[in-house]
Amino acid sequence: MSRIGKQPVVFPTGVTVTVSSDNQLVVKGPKGELKQAIDRDIKVEVKDGQVEFVRPTDQIRHRAMHGLYRSLVSNMVKGVTEGYKKNLELVGVGFKASSQGNLLDLSLGFSHNIVFEIPKELKVTTGQEKGDNPKIYLEGIDKQLIGQVAAKLRGLRKPEPYKGKGVKYVGEIVRRKAGKAAGK
Repeated sequence: MSRIGKQPVVFPTGVTVTVSSDNQLVVKGPKGELKQAIDRDIKVEVKDGQVEFVRPTDQIRHRAMHGLYRSLVSNMVKGVTEGYKKNLELVGVGFKASSQGNLLDLSLGFSHNIVFEIPKELKVTTGQEKGDNPKIYLEGIDKQLIGQVAAKLRGLRKPEPYKGKGVKYVGEIVRRKAGKAAGK
């Protein structure tokens, strides 16, 4: 039995979880509302301030989905109560970021600026303190969406291993290589 799937998802007061007839699970909380389609084989039971998932058989597919849906709903409950944040850092001479609304204007050392449109579900801010690298702050309630947008931003210019220049997550350690001078 899936150890993750067996555990119920406990949701606090102020959060409502409902399951529609077409197996659509809706989580509403103080920060917003999230929806997730649940496979028709997995049964969802909402009672006593917690959500439980029951699978019909021990097939590999059912076992995998059992833990998956439990984790997704747990992330949804955390998202509508606390929210999620991702911070990125621009490392490099002349690298800049500015935001107007949900448009992010990035100067990453290319011949032109990159204008990146952030989905309306997320909030983006930028900042730079004196003597520090420019930073991009992403906030939202959908863990999957915030991670995907952060990965796309990082993919615009990944940190390179020789000087460490590029877009990286705050706290990420970039493995450095010695240059050609170290080979002699």
